[in-house]
Amino acid sequence: MKKEAAEKAAWWKESVFYEVYMPSFKDRGGQPGFKGLRSALDYLGELGVKGIWLTPFLQSPKVDNGYDVSDYRMIDPVYGTLDDFKVFLREAHERGIRVIMDMVENHSSTEHAWFQEARKSKDNQYRDYYIWTDSPNNWESFFGGTAWELDSQTGQFYYHQFDVQMADLNWANPKLVEEVLAVLRFWLDIGLDGFRMDVINFLSTDGIGPDNPLRDGKQEHLHDIDRPGVKEAIRKIKSAVSEYPDRFIVGEVGSDKIEVLSSYQSEELLDLVFNFNFGSIPEFSAKRIFDELLSMEELMPGYPSLFFGSHDMPRLMSRLAENQPARAEALAVLMLSARGVPFIYNGEEIGMLDAVARTFKDIKDIQARTQYALALKNGCSDADALVVANRHNRDKSRGSMPWDHGENPILKVYKKAIALRNAGPVFHYGTYTDLSFRDGCIYFTRKYKEVLVKGYFNFGETAIEVVLAPGEKVLLGSEILQPDGYLVVQVN
Repeated sequence: MKKEAAEKAAWWKESVFYEVYMPSFKDRGGQPGFKGLRSALDYLGELGVKGIWLTPFLQSPKVDNGYDVSDYRMIDPVYGTLDDFKVFLREAHERGIRVIMDMVENHSSTEHAWFQEARKSKDNQYRDYYIWTDSPNNWESFFGGTAWELDSQTGQFYYHQFDVQMADLNWANPKLVEEVLAVLRFWLDIGLDGFRMDVINFLSTDGIGPDNPLRDGKQEHLHDIDRPGVKEAIRKIKSAVSEYPDRFIVGEVGSDKIEVLSSYQSEELLDLVFNFNFGSIPEFSAKRIFDELLSMEELMPGYPSLFFGSHDMPRLMSRLAENQPARAEALAVLMLSARGVPFIYNGEEIGMLDAVARTFKDIKDIQARTQYALALKNGCSDADALVVANRHNRDKSRGSMPWDHGENPILKVYKKAIALRNAGPVFHYGTYTDLSFRDGCIYFTRKYKEVLVKGYFNFGETAIEVVLAPGEKVLLGSEILQPDGYLVVQVN
């Protein structure tokens, strides 16, 4: 295997992160926001996580659950105040838990003061903070429909890659860039440990490009993402963040090409890139999971990300485990013992299932609501439009965190696996000396200095007996690997 050189130490490589979906995460008393999160810190500390990723909590009309920011320096009142955040941050740090926040730099809400000023006139000083044209090209929104909206006040169209109420920022404007960097410094000055950068390769850095081509009747997003100036913009972001010691940036890069993902991960760009080829596998396949692990190991120059759930995809238990607790446990142990940085989505550790909208009124997700409207426009019945909406509905994984789970067996496995990972640098920095797949079973051997660990994950149909050699000891799991069984062994 490659990557035998010693990994450069970093706190984030030694951390298990826990994603908190702010709109639905509440404490045991049903309290949302930072006061609720403060009371959940003991739970997270007992779970063993060393990092918390907070989804957007800034002021927002919440067209897209906070990913439409109307003030980059203001906490949304539903989550508390800036002082509440500071207290939460201090108490997290006292427990040895770092905190990163979602930062949305690709677009702002149309309610943001910048946009409200920009639409007043064509010569307004904020006009070029956004992208305007008299003659739109054919670019489509990633939520569906055209990416251009006519503004009646000035008679020009503005660009929105997502919802019409989320206008894209113009990264070709140096003044806008400085504004955004100042926002990052504001939060870093408070003590934040880093950022998760939303759709970072979508930044509009080069104005309006040519029409996108059509392939099989669908638009191929060729000219509206991964623009030539994007990496230079990320370098500026990284340079600003690096003014502060021990900070961390993880990026959401929208691509299914491993070479594109890897091109954004380096010391001068992003510390880590989410690989959705691994994280959002649509249905269970042990071979596909192995192939993605191997692909990251062979084709990505930096550290991999490891996750099976997030607020944008169906739940692990429903999607991959198929409501089988043993498989959910095996997948959790694999994620927490393989090479990379693990991210747990809130609720995965107790086996939460998908929520399904029964009526249109039950849908909060703007992507699903947009698809519902488009389906009706295209002649679908209400029932068929609801089916289409649920297919795209990200509300599946956004239900409230339940606390009455008692002695949850899946939670026990998560705690044991996280404790094991936290206990030894072989799980932080160990390289693979073997990563293989046979008869439905994923095997690996990791080495750090003189320490070796072996992992066995049986997703096949028959049981496998593992015979331990002298000097080998079981760290987690059983030597008889039933289907969906696992075993982690240390070699002295």
